[in-house]
Amino acid sequence: MPIQGQNLKKEVDMKVNINAVQFKADKKLENFIEKKIGKLVGLYDGVIGTEVTLRVEKSEAKNNKISEIRIEVKGPDLYAKKQSDTFENATDTAIDALKKQLEKYKEKIKK
Repeated sequence: MPIQGQNLKKEVDMKVNINAVQFKADKKLENFIEKKIGKLVGLYDGVIGTEVTLRVEKSEAKNNKISEIRIEVKGPDLYAKKQSDTFENATDTAIDALKKQLEKYKEKIKK
């Protein structure tokens, strides 16, 4: 589904691939993820694509929801995998980790 991230320089249109493993993600969850990815993508205009994989770990643990996010940029992809009690929380913490990675990546390519 296409998303738009707002950058001061330009608007970014991109497809976010959301894969829910062995369950169907509802529209509310997909919209939440697209909004979060859109904000992240708006920080750097060199993002080529994004892929999100959601899965439930087979365990009785409360924190069994996993969100894996891969961001394609020139060079090595950025990746975060986080686990929490909800997909929203797992996605939030993965986005936070990717934001730090993206900031480091931007500094690295400036040099």
